[in-house]
Amino acid sequence: MIPAEEVPVEILQKRRPLRQFMQSLARLLLWLLADLKIEGLENFPKEGPLLMVGNHFSMVDIAAFISAAPYPVEFIGGAAFANAPPFLAFLPRLWGYLPVYRGTGSRFALKEAEKVLKNKGVVAIFPEGGSHGRMLRPPRPGPAFLAARTGAKILPIGLIGMDEVFDNLGKFRRGKARIRIGKPIGPFRVKGRGRLRRKQLDEIGDNMMREIADLIPPEKHGYLSDNPQLRAEVVEYLWDDAVEGEVPGTNVR
Repeated sequence: MIPAEEVPVEILQKRRPLRQFMQSLARLLLWLLADLKIEGLENFPKEGPLLMVGNHFSMVDIAAFISAAPYPVEFIGGAAFANAPPFLAFLPRLWGYLPVYRGTGSRFALKEAEKVLKNKGVVAIFPEGGSHGRMLRPPRPGPAFLAARTGAKILPIGLIGMDEVFDNLGKFRRGKARIRIGKPIGPFRVKGRGRLRRKQLDEIGDNMMREIADLIPPEKHGYLSDNPQLRAEVVEYLWDDAVEGEVPGTNVR
């Protein structure tokens, strides 16, 4: 039997009526909860293959991507939600997404995402591999791997103020939130094997993150900041030497 989290993309795509309703609801809620502005909608290509990528400081970022996208989107995300209250963690599962068990090879998610992209679809992924920080962290290799393997273009998106939405609600005010959509980059190709191939993938990843950095405030640039103090405050990836569920503070599978 297929594990509950690992549902093939063909089955997920049958949720289209539910997803359309959830997309409308996400747009409404974001507009109600925050003073939201979206810039650069004209930069969305007419069709895929496309990878939507952005900074990830909050679970609200998922709703922001859903709200901005003009077409159906498949998400790649962590199998456990380390920093999300239960009611927020429920919504991505209802939408349906391709789970990554961080600290593993994530073969299922990558294989299913590749199918979507080779059929001119759209996949959304947060390159930092989690929302456990509030400034840019180095990208994980997955997005660059998918872009190079499928020839998909990459659409950088800067999310501003999403990590403050609930903080502001606690103060009974609507904070400012921005979705800034950059111009697509790519397609990218890589050659060779081993270290040579990994170096090229790392360059694609850093290029992607620089494009995202250009869309958010300088104090959020993190590992790409010109300020050494900010670079020193960057939160490390939690699963370099552990499997998801084994790190204190994360949900156990």
